[in-house]
Amino acid sequence: MSKVCVYAICKNEKQFVDRWLASMGNADYLCVLDTGSTDGTYELLQERALCNKKLSVAQHVISPWRFDEARNYSMKLIPLNADICVCTDLDEVFDDKSGNWCAELRKLFDKTSFDRLHYPFVWQVNKDGTDGVVFYGEKIHSNRSGYRWEHAVHETLKLCSGVTEKHVTTDTIRLLHFPDPTKSRSSYLPLLELDAVERPEDDRTAHYLGREYFFRKMYRESIAELTRHINLPTATWSDERAASMRYIAKSYDYTGESDVAEKWYLRAIAEAPNLREGYVDYATYLLAKRKYPDALYFAQRALTITQRTMSYINSSEAWGEAPYDIMSVALWYLGNKELALKNIDIALGYSPDNKRLLANREMMLHGKD
Repeated sequence: MSKVCVYAICKNEKQFVDRWLASMGNADYLCVLDTGSTDGTYELLQERALCNKKLSVAQHVISPWRFDEARNYSMKLIPLNADICVCTDLDEVFDDKSGNWCAELRKLFDKTSFDRLHYPFVWQVNKDGTDGVVFYGEKIHSNRSGYRWEHAVHETLKLCSGVTEKHVTTDTIRLLHFPDPTKSRSSYLPLLELDAVERPEDDRTAHYLGREYFFRKMYRESIAELTRHINLPTATWSDERAASMRYIAKSYDYTGESDVAEKWYLRAIAEAPNLREGYVDYATYLLAKRKYPDALYFAQRALTITQRTMSYINSSEAWGEAPYDIMSVALWYLGNKELALKNIDIALGYSPDNKRLLANREMMLHGKD
């Protein structure tokens, strides 16, 4: 029978230790590298290891910090006789609904002898337990030599150049992410800037860096880096190119250049017309400009796209309440109050605790603008 090893890195994640151990318990080996916890995480893991022979724990401080080096160091803990390696973080658990994930994993490996497994990774779980942002993860791999983590942040696993890797996809093993919302991501920007210096021609890094500038409200820097991204010769993936264009559009809108923003929204839709996100973002922009007929049209266009891509580009809002929310407001101002109320009820079905939606519904019920 093939042996499974789950390996992870952690720092100051004491609150997640027991939940993670319970979820990963069917594996043959559990290996955790603590990278310098000060909240008792390392001590708790050591305590748990005393009564759990599967669990091995080490501590090593990575300085200067980078995620790839931490992941590579954690791989040293993997036993040589492990066949399948599962890289997770302590704030992740396997979906109980999929049954015994480990037995299913062994069955897949024994049947296919995969090197890399693609599986649904629910990066954002909605409050009602449904999938928010979900895409195929690829951090389950064979224990063959030559694997190495690359990129200082948003790290990816690579196999030696020229070596053939067998990929298999499953929908029966699902990993869920429940992060600590208070945890700082302040290291991301400097690490992405470092990565861009180390890999100036890497289109993925350019997209992530430009996106991070946007998150930090550094709109001019975001526009410059994302424009650089789409002009790189290797930037050929339409979904990611379209995402860069949407961030450029939003950046221009935030800097008061709405005419330029509108052109970028339309470019994003043209780049990836199969993505619902482009139509929703543009409809949101049009609604804010009080262009109600146009906002209604593009929200309706969004809903004609029923196949959700399994890439990290997809957004929970676009596949949740957003199109119906936009339609409800547009319809209200266009005078169709009955249909406006119907759409806001659909939106509330996705987001029942949304205070703004609840207030809008109350306003619509009482017929007030």
